[in-house]
Amino acid sequence: MPIATMEDVIKNYKVGKIEVPALRGVSLTIEEGDFLSIAGPSGSGKTTMLNLFGCLDKPTEGRVYVGEQNVARMSPNQLADVRNKNLGFIFQTFNLVPVLSAFENVEFPLILLKEGNSRERKTKVLNALADVGIADLSDRRPFEMSGGQQQRVAIARALVKNPKIVLADEPTANLDSVTGEGILKLMLEMNKKTKTTFIFSTHDPMVMDYATRLVKVHDGKVMSDERD
Repeated sequence: MPIATMEDVIKNYKVGKIEVPALRGVSLTIEEGDFLSIAGPSGSGKTTMLNLFGCLDKPTEGRVYVGEQNVARMSPNQLADVRNKNLGFIFQTFNLVPVLSAFENVEFPLILLKEGNSRERKTKVLNALADVGIADLSDRRPFEMSGGQQQRVAIARALVKNPKIVLADEPTANLDSVTGEGILKLMLEMNKKTKTTFIFSTHDPMVMDYATRLVKVHDGKVMSDERD
């Protein structure tokens, strides 16, 4: 079942007076439960695709659907609502709030959504931290944790609100290979357990190997789309 779709998407950016094409007529359908990697060299358009699916940007031309909603036509407030309710994000720089503990970082999106009372939120947060194997680190702040532990907090934060799609931009870029592989195994386990759709932007061969679907892009076009 399609969970996100691009139809004939063109995306151009203006650099001064010059218009730079990032996507050149891309069409792609993401299926529910995909563990998908969008791969390509720098400047290929993979991050632009991730930003469009993540409702962080809008196409110059074409349509982008999250579920059945054409997000290309939405206002900034409507896009924020879709992001908050349907999407989770994992960044290569972790993007944790440094003054908050692991528990507080994971709880933060639930507070923004005004979801549940404090007791209900506590249960959800502790379950999310347990799922990623760091329940014992709930009181630690980011500077007291390793890169791999911080990325696990980021994964828990992305998953705690039960999003339909998790978008991860170069999730292993700042991790050593052993830690990065552990993070990928964890996300694949979460994908199988919760049926959450994962979309990665990467040029890391290890991420491509773990993906069950690999979309290769180059010069703003989809060059291949392969499933295991």
